[in-house]
Amino acid sequence: MRNGPDAATLALSAALRPEIETLETSGIAQVFALGIGREGVIPLWVGEGDRPTPDFICEAAIASLRAGETFYSHKRGLPELRQEITDYTNRLYGTAVDPEQVTVTGSGMSAMVLVLQAIVGPGDNVIVVNPVWPNFMSAVQVAGGELRPVRLDTRPDGGFRLDLDKLFAAVDERTRAIYVASPGNPTGWIMERDQQEPVLELCRARRIWMIADEVYARFAYGRSHAPSFLELARPDDPLFVINSFSKAWAMTGWRLGWITHPAPLWPTFDRLIEFFNSGSPAFLQRGALTALRDGEAFVEDMVARCRRGGELVYQRLSAMPGLRMAPPPGAFYAFFEVDGLTDSLAYAKEILERGAVGLAPGSAFGPGGEGHLRLCFATSTEKLSEALDRLEPIFAKRAATA
Repeated sequence: MRNGPDAATLALSAALRPEIETLETSGIAQVFALGIGREGVIPLWVGEGDRPTPDFICEAAIASLRAGETFYSHKRGLPELRQEITDYTNRLYGTAVDPEQVTVTGSGMSAMVLVLQAIVGPGDNVIVVNPVWPNFMSAVQVAGGELRPVRLDTRPDGGFRLDLDKLFAAVDERTRAIYVASPGNPTGWIMERDQQEPVLELCRARRIWMIADEVYARFAYGRSHAPSFLELARPDDPLFVINSFSKAWAMTGWRLGWITHPAPLWPTFDRLIEFFNSGSPAFLQRGALTALRDGEAFVEDMVARCRRGGELVYQRLSAMPGLRMAPPPGAFYAFFEVDGLTDSLAYAKEILERGAVGLAPGSAFGPGGEGHLRLCFATSTEKLSEALDRLEPIFAKRAATA
């Protein structure tokens, strides 16, 4: 049995860029790898629910395949899809976005990587509001940039708030971008208009890029969408807005997203995509086009389903001893604090072993996440109820022995 890397492996590792060699597997992936495929596990660890992509979207992709759309396609996306994204955006936000401002990408994560490749290099820093999805932080590292986390404050009720003074104080002459995810993963926190405006003004004044991750825009409970930076933007603003088909249309496995960017940058993304993946498959894009055109009823049902799941999870978890959380205003996660918890990764693994429930460790989401666990409630209330029944005695035992 091998106990560690051999000399040849170590030698190869030494030849890698330091930014790559020091990348760590996220805590989410570690718990996922430990439990994936185990019989009886209720998987609430990653950002997807239990619903497959609806048939009407799948049928559009199948029809495209049968029509022979299996060749190279437009690098920045089918013109019809970019127009449909434009129409959807303008319909939702009352904006005047143009198709030249839209680039289709091979997932929301790819959109983030392309943006960072375009603007961040060694010596630059990126301010990241956290707790936050860990993959963006790693992408900054891969680009050679320096992470500068600004932690959300925890309110007495277990919710979150952003101190703008802290955010602005983190900006210096090497700051290249500010990244904000709203609604946020894992917190569900939403940046409201009164905070978006001064942040965008700062970016205009300092010529700092604003990267707005709005992948969960439709999951804003009690309203049709979360506030978008696009509703405030001027055509020449230093603004990138990232979106994805994964969440609202249950298309996580399709790996399609898009960037909304200043129109003059379309040639930049055209070139980058040429060297990245040469464009997304046309048949997948036909499914995405149909999702936007015909999928509004599905989105509304998906959001309502998640709202019910979130209400159930909040009701149950907030009543358990030793736990603290507020009702999440957006996204589809419960990010709850566990009294006295100092190693959330170890505890998530323990919960998997004892209760067969997969949760994500808070430590995976940056320095503001330790002491928390994340539960994805984008699944049926029946599965959520069973998971909570399994979790209750585990948390009760911990609280009794603390």
